[in-house]
Amino acid sequence: MMSARHFLSLMDCTPEELISVIRRGIELKDLRHRGVLFEPLKNRVLGMIFEKSSTRTRLSFEAGMIQLGGQAIFLSPRDTQLGRGEPIGDCAIVMSRMLDAVMIRTFAHSTLTEFAANSRVPVINGLSDDLHPCQLLADMQTFMEHRGSIKGKTVAWIGDGNNMCNSYIEAAIQFDFQLRIACPQDYEPNPQFVALAGERVTIVRDPREAVKGAHLVSTDVWTSMGQEEETAKRLKQFAPYQVNKALLDLAAEDVLFMHCLPAHRGEEISVDLLDDPRSVAWDQAENRLHAQKALLEFLVQPAYHHA
Repeated sequence: MMSARHFLSLMDCTPEELISVIRRGIELKDLRHRGVLFEPLKNRVLGMIFEKSSTRTRLSFEAGMIQLGGQAIFLSPRDTQLGRGEPIGDCAIVMSRMLDAVMIRTFAHSTLTEFAANSRVPVINGLSDDLHPCQLLADMQTFMEHRGSIKGKTVAWIGDGNNMCNSYIEAAIQFDFQLRIACPQDYEPNPQFVALAGERVTIVRDPREAVKGAHLVSTDVWTSMGQEEETAKRLKQFAPYQVNKALLDLAAEDVLFMHCLPAHRGEEISVDLLDDPRSVAWDQAENRLHAQKALLEFLVQPAYHHA
């Protein structure tokens, strides 16, 4: 079986490859804004498997494939039933014989690794309970556009030690920045990721300590999909972790604020924060499209490469 390149985590690429994908995302964004038609993936088809629903992930991958000259097929949870009935490996063998790439948004990260192990085409992690690497490509592209290289800078993550937080830890390793994580007790990120990052990551309880002098401050919803029954308890424990203008004022003067959206205004961010001039959340959301197009172009070989 020919071995395909997968993108299940930021660690699947070298730091150089990641930087070049992001630079390419900036170029593709420029082409789109200038109305230049660029279709390297003509007749290529991306299969998109959603076990968890999503607006931005679906739109960005689907629009991205169309803009690159290809097409995307959306499979809802009702359409696939991954691993319930048909083993994931079997599903991967069959689907990868018909498609040129597969994007999966799922719960268990093992679904991705098992699918990838049996796929002859690239598999992309559109989000799992462990990681959200495509979002980090967009975040890193957004930082680069506004501030240049993030190497050696300080980033603060405020809130839940969730899949986004884990991906920020991997980004700290790959892009070489310092990451300070402020989270309540019992909501720390996965210790395996933290251990991997060594001295690049510090975990603190006080969000003010985390944002002090930070060049980038990022947060996410306090209750992720599948945790709805914990909402009331989480609201209490996370209340001190709201990112608001006063908290941002403690960061570096040129700080950028990011949020991967959807945001719950009045919870993890103050009601007015997305309108703050320091917030780049709308650019960040748009960059999911451009960064993922660059990723697709990188992973899916153009038609003329196919034997």
